[in-house]
Amino acid sequence: MKKIFFTVLFALLSNLSFAQSEQSLIENCIQNYIDGTSYNKPDNIIKAFYAEANLFLSHKEKPLWVVPISEYVSWFQKGNKGVFNGRLGKIISIEYYNDIAIAKAEIIIPEKKQEFMDMFLLKKIEGEWKIISKSASSKSSNKSGRKILFIVSNAHYYGNSTISTGNSFAEIVNAYNTFVNSGYAVDFVSPKGGAIPLAYINTSDSLQKQYLYSQDFMYAVKHTLSPKEIDYKIYKAVHYIGGGSAMYDVPEDSDIQRIAMQVYEDNNGIISSVCHGTAGIVNLKTKNGEFLVEGKKVSGYPDSFEKQDGEYFKHFPFLIQKTIEERGGTFKFVKGNGSYVEEDGRVITGQNFLSSNAVALKIIEWIEKNN
Repeated sequence: MKKIFFTVLFALLSNLSFAQSEQSLIENCIQNYIDGTSYNKPDNIIKAFYAEANLFLSHKEKPLWVVPISEYVSWFQKGNKGVFNGRLGKIISIEYYNDIAIAKAEIIIPEKKQEFMDMFLLKKIEGEWKIISKSASSKSSNKSGRKILFIVSNAHYYGNSTISTGNSFAEIVNAYNTFVNSGYAVDFVSPKGGAIPLAYINTSDSLQKQYLYSQDFMYAVKHTLSPKEIDYKIYKAVHYIGGGSAMYDVPEDSDIQRIAMQVYEDNNGIISSVCHGTAGIVNLKTKNGEFLVEGKKVSGYPDSFEKQDGEYFKHFPFLIQKTIEERGGTFKFVKGNGSYVEEDGRVITGQNFLSSNAVALKIIEWIEKNN
């Protein structure tokens, strides 16, 4: 029996490893295209495409404009090689089966207020993934290129218990929707990267339903970035999402802490949180060794609101309000379940999921005011 068990386990792990490697190889292929077209690097574009690939584009005077890859590459040979040309690219989704794949990438040009959506057909040819065709369409857009980093947790359970938990879906979508409608882009990072558990999903809520059935949005949640994939320089703010998962992994993760404080101190950016997401900021320290919350007014989910006799509560590694107060912060909240936000300099925090939209608006207001 043991032999059978380990054989099955090895097969499952091998398949998972294969899937992850194929995913990353496809990502690398598309990233070559993005880097090549954003920085005038023809060699990168050539590396991404099959030599006989065609692009199917829009044209004012033609119903369909078919452009051979050789012609497309020549467009980027005219620019300054290695110099950013204003195109901001991001992989939106990838789906593959054996040696074929489809993928989407968003390209925005903020200066022209233009957004492109590229759709690719890829095939693995002689061991290498290649784009064999691309189609694209564009529209006017308010997307600015400014980015917000959502910090989420990989914890599926309350501590070592079997009590399930997750990241608050309501908090994610309420803030996410506010940012994207204001022209901001949102990335997700978790300590381990990859898929995260979700909680408090209400399909009777129209906004939650919209995002739950959005393939592009759910792809981002399923493929959160790991800390090593994050370039802190491109973010204006970090936003800690709540839910029971927020009490674990994130607060003590040194890489997440480093990224958050780099955005705050080196980028002059914002640190924000909502509800149990405030657990993520209790351990943050400035370069001079002081706790971030020291001397600041902070909100989050109050200790007194927890079900003190609940089984889940026994597994809390610490209490948010108590820890903030012990570290020199002033914890602020209101009775009831209404929205409540505290803004103390570049630390913006909310009491509960109903505060998510208001916190996002405060972040946007601060960024716009301070350019």
